[in-house]
Amino acid sequence: DVVVPVYNEQVDLRPSVERLHAFLTEELPYGFRVTIADNASTDATWAEAQALAAELEHVRAVHLDAKGRGRALKAVWSASDAPVLAYMDVDLSTDLRALLPLVAPLISGHSDLAIGTRLSRSSRVVRGPKREIISRSYNLILRGALSASFSDAQCGFKAIRAEVAHDLLPLVEDDNWFFDTELLVLAQRAGLRIHEVPVDWVDDPDSR
Repeated sequence: DVVVPVYNEQVDLRPSVERLHAFLTEELPYGFRVTIADNASTDATWAEAQALAAELEHVRAVHLDAKGRGRALKAVWSASDAPVLAYMDVDLSTDLRALLPLVAPLISGHSDLAIGTRLSRSSRVVRGPKREIISRSYNLILRGALSASFSDAQCGFKAIRAEVAHDLLPLVEDDNWFFDTELLVLAQRAGLRIHEVPVDWVDDPDSR
């Protein structure tokens, strides 16, 4: 179940979901579902999400009355019947070819969570210097303050085994931007296996 949280993305939603759906249909050797999670958008995003769900097989749309990426992921992941739960940013900044290496270790049982990392030497990243400095500084703080062993807490490209999610999600307090970090810190402290996948990333400065 690939969740795409969105807020006021009426322009980018359709091309992104159509591209994602085509990739999953053609390249992923597993059954899939794409869930568009609308975070209380104030534009035409919800209408577009409903239209996509009606047009494309294995696509559904869920509406939330309050904003928050963490809130959306908690709601959708908690209710999903899929054995592997994933999410990615609607701008599809991450090269989709990294999706299979992301979910395969979870399906095989090798790992409990998987995250994309833009900070590996083999990753190729295109983004402005401001975001690059913020990202590297944030992850440096995490390593120093919380002894984080994972390299990139905020990359919008993650997956988790459903049974692990059901254990961890009730413990995550943040419903917004720090959801990812809190989830990973809890997983690390519980001794769970976190798999990292180097990703190619092209930043979208207009994404919300």
